[in-house]
Amino acid sequence: LMFKNHPKGLLAASLSNMGERFGFYIMMAILTLFISSKFGLDETKAGYVYSAFYASIYLLALVGGLIADKTKNYKGTIMIGIVLMAVGYLIIAIPTPTPVPSMGLYLALTCLGLLVIAFGNGLFKGNLQALVGQMYDDPKYSDKRDAGFQLFYMFINIGGFFAPFIAIGVRNWWLKLHNFDYNASLPELCHQFIDKGAAMPAETVNKFTQYANEAMLDKAPVTDLLAFSNDYLEVFNRGFQYAFAAAIVAMLISLVIYTINKKSFPDPAKKKALVSEDGSNRMSKEEIQMSAQEVKQRIYALFAVFGVVIFFWLSFHQNGYSLTYFARDYVNLEIINLDLGFTSIKGAEIFQSVNPFFVVALTPLIMWIFGAMKKRKKEPSTPMKIAI
Repeated sequence: LMFKNHPKGLLAASLSNMGERFGFYIMMAILTLFISSKFGLDETKAGYVYSAFYASIYLLALVGGLIADKTKNYKGTIMIGIVLMAVGYLIIAIPTPTPVPSMGLYLALTCLGLLVIAFGNGLFKGNLQALVGQMYDDPKYSDKRDAGFQLFYMFINIGGFFAPFIAIGVRNWWLKLHNFDYNASLPELCHQFIDKGAAMPAETVNKFTQYANEAMLDKAPVTDLLAFSNDYLEVFNRGFQYAFAAAIVAMLISLVIYTINKKSFPDPAKKKALVSEDGSNRMSKEEIQMSAQEVKQRIYALFAVFGVVIFFWLSFHQNGYSLTYFARDYVNLEIINLDLGFTSIKGAEIFQSVNPFFVVALTPLIMWIFGAMKKRKKEPSTPMKIAI
């Protein structure tokens, strides 16, 4: 019913994007914790990788737009983006030993996978949004553009809500399969013991011994902390890599949905254009009608939007970094331990489901409020909605 008065391609585009975002948020839920536990990096160094990855996502989005505009093959560019993201997840998901025998080689391999994901994301995300935007260029739907994008982003957050549960479930299933329980503190302690051994403070060794014994589901006492450290890190990070494999499945589902519905999407390359009097330039009707003053106003508005989104994303992306580490170190994760028998849902990553839950829950309410205001001819402008 929500899609009743919207273009027929919106639901397919939303489902395709939901599958892709589901895979992406599986990766985002575990990325910093994976880097820390896989390579023994502290939060600062893991943050460098995380920040470089997100910087590349936004920079390569510009490249993706330029490629689509240059080739005029928007739909093909989007499809290649999905495939590249799947390849990037595959590079990271391929099982590798932990602790890694060569830090430089295996960290570079992980970074290569992240770069491929970022490039695929640049080809996919902005260009799919351009297709959705063109659906509302039709005067029949133009007054429903804001509501359409709210629905589109609600589906993104449906994928974002379930993704951390899958990531945690897969990792904890693999741990349980090898008679280990999840403990957020153990990967760091394992790396410390491998590096320092008996040189660790006695208090830290005692805490490590306690956690190690508690993590043994078969209750066998831990007598060799070095062997335990190697085994626990191997299993823990292999579980993470299988979670990345789940992201590949999500990408393939997104690819199938997109391929089936590809013909129903508009093609920006076929947007009607007019030829100038000398026949040398092709300009859209909107461009011909726009005065220099209007062009300036639009550019100013664009920079105003930049000013908003820069600070919004700066704070939002703390979800995958500082807020994740905060949850790991300062929240009693036992209170959210959901035992499913074959696996458990326990981990700091679970808090990344909270934001998308509220987005999904509140979007219908917000749409209803603005819809009611529209009927009374009091609906705010799009910039005012953003400001609110």
